[in-house]
Amino acid sequence: MPESSATPSAQSAESGPEPGSDPGTAARTVLGEADIARALTRIAHEIVERNKGAADLLLLGIPTRGVQLAHRLAERLTQIEPSFNGEYGTLDVTMYRDDLRRQPTRAVGQTVLPGSLDGTIDDKVVVLVDDVLFSGRTIRAALDALNDLGRPRVVQLAALVDRGHRELPIRADYVGKNLPTSRSERVKVRLSDVDGGADSVVISGVTPDGGAR
Repeated sequence: MPESSATPSAQSAESGPEPGSDPGTAARTVLGEADIARALTRIAHEIVERNKGAADLLLLGIPTRGVQLAHRLAERLTQIEPSFNGEYGTLDVTMYRDDLRRQPTRAVGQTVLPGSLDGTIDDKVVVLVDDVLFSGRTIRAALDALNDLGRPRVVQLAALVDRGHRELPIRADYVGKNLPTSRSERVKVRLSDVDGGADSVVISGVTPDGGAR
């Protein structure tokens, strides 16, 4: 397995349990559009600083919102680092998840690598991009998926939100915001190019249903 400071993490299910029916718990916005923009700009600078440039960098977004976040990071990296070619890809982890027996109806997506790579990620600095880091199981699945694509030089993890409650020994290299939560809360990332409206990160209280991602 490639070296990874993002020790095996998870897909959009990292946000937490589905909303419950308790009408007395209000949602609250913890990040607005400007906050998210600043967080992504900071992460882009941290990626360049940590890797001393971006010549061999490959961003891989985990569907759904991780792909849009990877796209935005790619735009920022292009502006601040001339050696970055602006390319990014999509890493579908559906068939590598450990909950398929419990949720066998998951739709399988596509893994799409930039055409310039000729289908290989060998010797690249791969940065996995996801919206919410929670249990760590999606990133573990992502690392398994990477093994079938090649041997990157290093694997790093960028998450817009880290809400804690890890079930696996995984940590993000780049975090937009550390957000302490209870397991019974749901963290929802909304992006204009996916959900419409303004970008936001919202926490809502829910009735626990045991669904960790």
